[in-house]
Amino acid sequence: MGAFLRAAVAFPTVVFSAALLVVVVCWLLVALGAADPEGFEGPFGAQVWGLGGLPAAVGLSLLTAFAWLLSLTGGALLDGSGLSPGLQTAAGAGLLVAAPLAAWPPARAVARGAARLLPTGTGPSRHDFVGLTCTVRTRRVDERFGQAEVTAEDGSSALVQVRQTGTDRLTLGSLGLLYAYDDEGEFFWVAPFDAALDPGRPLGRPSPG
Repeated sequence: MGAFLRAAVAFPTVVFSAALLVVVVCWLLVALGAADPEGFEGPFGAQVWGLGGLPAAVGLSLLTAFAWLLSLTGGALLDGSGLSPGLQTAAGAGLLVAAPLAAWPPARAVARGAARLLPTGTGPSRHDFVGLTCTVRTRRVDERFGQAEVTAEDGSSALVQVRQTGTDRLTLGSLGLLYAYDDEGEFFWVAPFDAALDPGRPLGRPSPG
């Protein structure tokens, strides 16, 4: 374990170790509902080119993980190569550039493999969710942030982006009603929903017209 830690904090792997730590923290925040994955896509847009149409956050996370692993392996080999300190530093600088480039093919292979495992059939349209109830999965919902889980007519569930214009209290576990969809922002407008108003309506399904 000591040798592994020394390799992880040695140049150039320490650069990728720091990037990987940021990735792990970001995904932990998303899992806890404290961050929106769309918020750290940065200037890369919604997708990373060549990675099977994966969202930028997922694609860059894959690239970072593979670059870290390749740098860690290369750094260990350099450490045992017997090169002089000057040559090791030069080789480390080359590895710093080469690791992200070498990480692209395996990251792309993983992305394409994942795409083949995903269902190819056409699922429900996002507009089909309008009129359904949902369960809030983040600590808050406001005009800029929020996620909720909604169940489609076929029984499948989805995690969607939600927003509200008012100051209604929508917190983790709150029941809401998706009443409109914003095509440009790709999110649903949500309002609080009181199940007592329609006790016979199953969660996630609209009442019959």
